[in-house]
Amino acid sequence: MHIGELAERAGLSVKTVRYYSDLGLVPESSRTHSGHRRYDAESAVRLDLVRTLRELGLDLATIRRVLDQEADLGGVAARHASAIDAQIRVLRVRRAVLRALARSNPSPQEVDRVNRIARATAEERRRIISEFLDSIFDGVPVNPELEARLRSATPELPDEPTDEQIEAWLELSELVSDPEFRSLLRGMSAAQQGGEAAEPAVGAQTGQLISEQAGAAVAAGIDPASAEATPVLDRLVSAMAEASGRADDSTYRRAVLDQLEIGTDPRPERYWQLMAVINGWPAFPPQTPNYVWLRDALRARA
Repeated sequence: MHIGELAERAGLSVKTVRYYSDLGLVPESSRTHSGHRRYDAESAVRLDLVRTLRELGLDLATIRRVLDQEADLGGVAARHASAIDAQIRVLRVRRAVLRALARSNPSPQEVDRVNRIARATAEERRRIISEFLDSIFDGVPVNPELEARLRSATPELPDEPTDEQIEAWLELSELVSDPEFRSLLRGMSAAQQGGEAAEPAVGAQTGQLISEQAGAAVAAGIDPASAEATPVLDRLVSAMAEASGRADDSTYRRAVLDQLEIGTDPRPERYWQLMAVINGWPAFPPQTPNYVWLRDALRARA
């Protein structure tokens, strides 16, 4: 066949086929007396392979080595697949950055900062969280249990993170850099160290009770200020007082309310939800609405 027929068969331009032929990738089988190139079935097979390998991203020098059998196609394919994996990871990060920037009107400095955060190494991510925790606990009375819990968890993105994990890391980095969030956690730590009256007990058992009963009230749409809410509130506060070794009186209820006033901000729970996404932990249902309901029920009767 002549070069036009070969090009049409392969779905390429005559110029491209001539270029490949000049490089020796698809040599002609013969030439006519007038010098026109002629190609045979073997030429067509080689051209199909060249086209396919080019579509897969291999450079012409590597393709030539494969065709000349100086390189094993299986090995070349494996190495190229690994390179594409790396490119995919980079593209995922870029897409997450662009999505994050699309949600705001960033300055050039903000664009650079978000891009650097997204590309942070595992050690850099740990350092960001460590600096955040130091800012919370330095110079304030520390609740050892709260500090140990926070320091035990670091964001560990897998080698091939999902879009959701990358976006969660970007949101988490924004959250921990927020001065208001840091101030909130400093206040929570100080309040939990402020004495017996300021520290109502919410252990596993009472926490489960709040999740079940306040959660049911939230799901049922019970107004926390209504009479229907009163027996639910009384059961919950009574259980908390018993767990604390305290009497369920007005002083104790005031202490519980004071604690809930700073303990129902949704951001601390969001911190753990993002950490769970990043680390691949099981998702857990939000509990903050249940404590907001309990807070509002106490407020209505304060």
